[in-house]
Amino acid sequence: MNSIKHKLLFLPLIFMLLNEASAQRKVDYTRLVDPFIGTGGHGHTYPGAVVPFGMVQLSPDTRLEGWDGSSGYYYTDSLVYGFSHTHLSGTGVADYCDVLFMPTTGKPQLNNKDYRSAFQKKNEDAAPGYYTTTLDKYNITVELTATTRVGVHRYSFPSTKEANIIIDLQHRDSVLDSWIEVVNDHEIRGFRRSSSWAKDQSVYFYAKFSKPFKTYGIAQNDQIKEGEKKLQGKNIKMFVQFDNPGEVIAKVGISSVSADGALKNLDAEVPDFDFKKVMRAAKDTWQKELAKIQVEGGAPVMAPVQQNNMGFGGFAGRPQPRTRTSDYARIKQTIFYTALYHCMLVPNIYNDVDGQYRGLDQQIHKAEGFNYYTVFSLWDTYRAEHPLLLLIDKKRTLDFIKSFMAMNEQSGLLPVWPLASNETFCMIGNHSIPVIVDAYAKGLRGFDAEKAFKMMKDAVNRNQFGLDSYRKNGLVLAEDENESVSKTLEYAYDDWCIAQMAKMLKQDQDYAEYIQRAQNWKNVYNNQTGFVQTRSNGGWLSPFKPSDVDNNFTEGNAWQFSFFMPQDVNGLTTMLGGKENLENKLDALFSASPEMTGRSLPDITGTIGQYVHGNEPSHHIAYLYNFTDDPYKTQYYLNKIMNTLYKAAPDGLAGNEDCGQMSAWYVMNALGLYNIAPGQNNFQIGMPVFDKATINLENGKKFIINSSGNATNSFYLQGMQLNGKPYNKLFLPYESLANGGNWDVFIGRLPNKLYMADLEKPVSAITDHLITVNPYLVAPSKTFSKPITVSAASARDSVKIYYTLDGSTPTLQSKEYVGPINISNTTTIKIVAAKNSILSKVVSGTFTKVAADVKAGLPAKTSATEQKLK
Repeated sequence: MNSIKHKLLFLPLIFMLLNEASAQRKVDYTRLVDPFIGTGGHGHTYPGAVVPFGMVQLSPDTRLEGWDGSSGYYYTDSLVYGFSHTHLSGTGVADYCDVLFMPTTGKPQLNNKDYRSAFQKKNEDAAPGYYTTTLDKYNITVELTATTRVGVHRYSFPSTKEANIIIDLQHRDSVLDSWIEVVNDHEIRGFRRSSSWAKDQSVYFYAKFSKPFKTYGIAQNDQIKEGEKKLQGKNIKMFVQFDNPGEVIAKVGISSVSADGALKNLDAEVPDFDFKKVMRAAKDTWQKELAKIQVEGGAPVMAPVQQNNMGFGGFAGRPQPRTRTSDYARIKQTIFYTALYHCMLVPNIYNDVDGQYRGLDQQIHKAEGFNYYTVFSLWDTYRAEHPLLLLIDKKRTLDFIKSFMAMNEQSGLLPVWPLASNETFCMIGNHSIPVIVDAYAKGLRGFDAEKAFKMMKDAVNRNQFGLDSYRKNGLVLAEDENESVSKTLEYAYDDWCIAQMAKMLKQDQDYAEYIQRAQNWKNVYNNQTGFVQTRSNGGWLSPFKPSDVDNNFTEGNAWQFSFFMPQDVNGLTTMLGGKENLENKLDALFSASPEMTGRSLPDITGTIGQYVHGNEPSHHIAYLYNFTDDPYKTQYYLNKIMNTLYKAAPDGLAGNEDCGQMSAWYVMNALGLYNIAPGQNNFQIGMPVFDKATINLENGKKFIINSSGNATNSFYLQGMQLNGKPYNKLFLPYESLANGGNWDVFIGRLPNKLYMADLEKPVSAITDHLITVNPYLVAPSKTFSKPITVSAASARDSVKIYYTLDGSTPTLQSKEYVGPINISNTTTIKIVAAKNSILSKVVSGTFTKVAADVKAGLPAKTSATEQKLK
């Protein structure tokens, strides 16, 4: 009897817990998404209807050109041209916006300046999977929703006998070919092949209408061709006209393969005309995806916070609730869930429901057992977007890797920046490599790792974009390639990733080769200035100014790129002269004047000193304080970045969204974690910003992050516990997350230096197969009329330098450098450095004698053709 009573006593508690769990499950995360965030400023996002990673992005087009019109939409615009079915999220180059539909009334007009309409913000709304607005010119309410491969329009017309839908296949980019055909009075189909960023993009479509149209007209070169059911050309448009239809639903399937493929997609995904059903399904899909990370709280602390100086271990027990400002919590959660939403817009599924897709060879292939994806902004997204998706969506990550390998089989190369059925080669590096390596390092299997490894090696051993110069010289020379410094650094990181893959596959010889190449960043580090610099003619390109934005760096300057060796932060620390110097260098970065000199680039935005959050090479830099004796500065700058460079507004992003990277940075940092070098299995610890965050893992486990809350004036780490035990590291192993558990974090208003001093620091170091760093030449000029002296030096101590003057390759048996070399005639000096009999790469400089009346000059900056498009 007592046993029964005791059980009854626990029933209220059980019900309370069940109700609490039920309440948590019922949170509608889609209501915390604002698709208009990023549509202003330079975010370049779009607000239209899309499902996670969908092929269709059905959205309004308000701009026909311009950098800030890259997505087709800009928040402050007041004219809309129509609603097209494909859009890019946050890119710095315009493309897509294919197959435009525009409802109108009256006599059909085919010129976009005639059929466009004004609209008002008060009538515009958007949510995940849904968009609506009212066309003032026609008094038509437009509603949009979507499935993966189908866009669904609902147009509510006023009473009229001339209710039209314009289909414009000439809209936006250059048309290579197009056609449109009337199938019957409910259906049309067509094709559009265009050239823009993607030089050869094919989109087929098949549209069905909920009501019969009474008439139609197809135009070629803006002239209606009476009686024609099909026309082909570069300027094809049409209208269909309804007689007082009230509401018309148009559902449009698209495909890269064929019109039949578009029809299959349409019939499979939207078999009827139930707009609300499709809209609800889209919302449910988004709810499921967004619920993979559940956050609570996040409002600022209203009451004073007690400072803790307990040192190691921090507080006992879980963080306690505080008085909150609920509206602020909602704002923070809106920023978070909109960021997570943006992370799930791309990459995009590209295969039809039957698995067929158009590959990078423009041939039709079939994805067997996986979905084939496109739109990989890998220079951006390998940093945070892909590590985030690997954490919460391994199945999709596996499909990404299989897509990479399929692209390699079709084009002979792992992707760099694939768009539709094209390789754009935008940006630098070969950053599908870190995505694959990070996934394999974190236990993802299901693909041929040996084959992928060979593809990686093939990618970095081709003769393109300065890779031949990089392999020969241990760096990319300015004479050989544009953006030479940035490319050297990014290639070195990719090589480090290959070395990690080699180690995991027990390929010792390959490991030795690529871990040496991973150190090539040292060859562009100038110990005289403390910055990475351009190498030219055996020396350093001058004059040098670290704030200069020039053709030797990719969308940045020496300030940002001098910290891009995430695979060897400890090596950078050594080169700088110790942890104190690293800290001083970071302090100087964040406190420098934000003025950029040299070239003007619109996407260098979101500055704190010379830190540039609007561009990806800076994204890991705040975490480098974790390697110094004052790691609390990581928390300080993360708080500053998150609170000043992200907001719940159309201009709420500091720069281009870049296909999810800008948002993924926020998501990971709001959780208090960041992987500075994907391929490493440790997450750097920052500062969680929510009272509670639950990561729902695919294996059914949960990793729960509890924090005492974060505010603009309370963000310093005071203590941590992992699974109820004191935690004393500034990094968290991936296994700790993957196995599920509880991570409790305590914060305060002031840095707890006593506690922080006891924490184990992270290590990011290359310690084996060390290279001898390239020496360099110092000369007054590249040309001379009177004799000059040329000196040789090294960024490292305890090395010997050997040289030749006859064009031969120097060895240990060559003449040892002991002092300046006198030059009176045209001479090529070749030098190597040696340490422990290990030679550097050969460094060569040619100094040319000219007539006395010819002015001697310094090495000229290279002006090779840019391959980047941003």
